Amino acid sequence: MKQSAGTRRSPRTNAPDAPDAMFALLGAADALYQRVERAMGEAGLSMAKYGVLQALAEAGEPLTLTELAAGQRCVRSNITQLVDRLEAEGLVKRVDDPADRRTIRASLTPSGKEKAAAGAKALAALQREFASLVSAPDRAAVARMLSALK
Repeated sequence: MKQSAGTRRSPRTNAPDAPDAMFALLGAADALYQRVERAMGEAGLSMAKYGVLQALAEAGEPLTLTELAAGQRCVRSNITQLVDRLEAEGLVKRVDDPADRRTIRASLTPSGKEKAAAGAKALAALQREFASLVSAPDRAAVARMLSALK
């Protein structure tokens, strides 16, 4: 009987073949990402917006757009557009840098602090759900596997 590519198993380990495991990992990552986006959406955020708000909350002080871009691993023009949207929503404001008048920093507003906290709460709930679905040894195995792929 011929097996399809999706059901092939290694005869020695009964583990998925490398391509099967790779595509299963990609599918799981996509599903998890969609769940995170939904959780952020329920908090009124996207992952990109939450990332900026969280970075500002963790910093505890205004950050330059260059610092935000580096922390979010994107180009400065993307951060500029994102900060524009966050500013229009009243979640951040641009402030002058007292040490360099050419530099603009982004600062959280009180609404931005509340929204960052709501996003953190939504993410924590999703992390608790993940922990309840996947055993500690399996989470450790996944962490080891992902470390090997870096």
